[in-house]
Amino acid sequence: MPTVTDRSCRHVHWVLGDQLSEADLYATGFDPAKDWVLMVEAKAESTYVWSTKPRTLMFLAAMRHFAEELTAKGARVLYQRLDAPQHTGSLLGELDRALAWLQPAALHLIEPGEWRLRAAIVALQSVPVRMHEDPHFLCSHAAFAAHAKARKQLRMEYFYREMRARERVLLGKDGKTPEGGAWNFDHDNRGSFDARGPGLLPPPEFVPPDAITLAAKAAIDQVLPDHPGDTEDFAWPVTRADALTSLDRFIRQRLPLFGQYQDAMWTGETWLYHSHLSAALNLKLLNPREVIAAAEAAYHRGDAPLSSVEGFIRQILGWREYVRGIYWRFMPQYLERNALSAHEPLPEWYWTGNVAMRCLSDVITQTLKHGYAHHIQRLMVTGLYALLLGVDPKAVHGWYLAVYVDAIEWVELPNTLGMSQYADGGIMASKPYIASGKYIQRMSNYCQHCPFNPALAVGVKACPFTTLYWHFIDQHRDMLKANPRLAMQVRNLDRFSADALTAIRERATAIRQSGGQP
Repeated sequence: MPTVTDRSCRHVHWVLGDQLSEADLYATGFDPAKDWVLMVEAKAESTYVWSTKPRTLMFLAAMRHFAEELTAKGARVLYQRLDAPQHTGSLLGELDRALAWLQPAALHLIEPGEWRLRAAIVALQSVPVRMHEDPHFLCSHAAFAAHAKARKQLRMEYFYREMRARERVLLGKDGKTPEGGAWNFDHDNRGSFDARGPGLLPPPEFVPPDAITLAAKAAIDQVLPDHPGDTEDFAWPVTRADALTSLDRFIRQRLPLFGQYQDAMWTGETWLYHSHLSAALNLKLLNPREVIAAAEAAYHRGDAPLSSVEGFIRQILGWREYVRGIYWRFMPQYLERNALSAHEPLPEWYWTGNVAMRCLSDVITQTLKHGYAHHIQRLMVTGLYALLLGVDPKAVHGWYLAVYVDAIEWVELPNTLGMSQYADGGIMASKPYIASGKYIQRMSNYCQHCPFNPALAVGVKACPFTTLYWHFIDQHRDMLKANPRLAMQVRNLDRFSADALTAIRERATAIRQSGGQP
């Protein structure tokens, strides 16, 4: 513990690693003259899932900068570093030490973003706990419960429309109907690059690491030396000022073409036209209201088309709020759902990128290097392959939670287990998101550099995505036949000869037995 002359303490306000908002801290009743702020780095938070170094560094660098900013403004901050002597290694162990040292009358904190941690804190007996609902979000638990109560099925599209109307975002002059006459412009947002590729792209929004970030990196290398990923190219915004700069650059440089190319992929191009703001949003360096307002203002100025602005806002006002509602409504049982009875292990090469399929190699290598892949790379490359292969959804969830810098369980788990793996049986999505290798061929140039042919389902040159796609339909025929959006694919499978079906089944089995690759 630090050496201080004044340990007087009314309350301890515990700021978790994804709650780096000064406004939110003061909203919990924090008084810098009477209270202490507690912040804790803990090895256990990087080992309960095997977190990559970029993900851990994102949290630690942002936390350390936030603590420095609070201290500079006169707050008393008790900060427990990962590499501090006598560190217990766990959040609750360090909390116990801090409470014994400060002896507060109460512990204040904003609700954690993980059920696991929330349950552990609720169970504390050593001090009265006052847990505040997170003011960062636009939809409260009560509001989502009211939305869900009125419906037999939960679908993001209807939730999103309610949120648009309630928050008065992108509405027409009458204040009721959607701007442009439609709630959703997905049909305009499915473009891919031609053979020439994306061409000249806006420069990446790099933020060179400063001394604080470099010290956090050194601590990670010391305490977590065997964790995957590298931090040599780490350049994420880890302060509010840098996050605001990144937001401004996205609005000016990338938003105009974001919609058209949001689903496109290209070999070696990590950033394309995406915002790269999700980590800053999830750590609360940015507020969703200001991000939505900035995008809407760009549309009204004529700086970005409606299709791009609506598609971007839908990800924040729609998907982000919706998955949080799903998470808190269905946890903790949600984590155990496995509607497709998938039990294959996650292939080891998900931790290295050493795989013959070019799309998977490119996306996983990029992920381990930067802690980032955009939503289609996650859903329709790494996620799709795990779904078709039949990987245990909890193992897929653990990987996604470990590798991405923006991964916090409230947002990652429903997107992975529900949207990507369909393990919740349709709570999140109306159908499994399945496709053959031809989808990847249409949306990228990965297949040009790959030894496998996406048009083939059998044979040594057949794309494993395509083989496993037809095998998935074969395995789940009855369920898919009952889904109006996928029944046609079952009928297409029925046209296969008996010999072709046998060959698909045999090759799918061989792929699984060989660790996920032929």
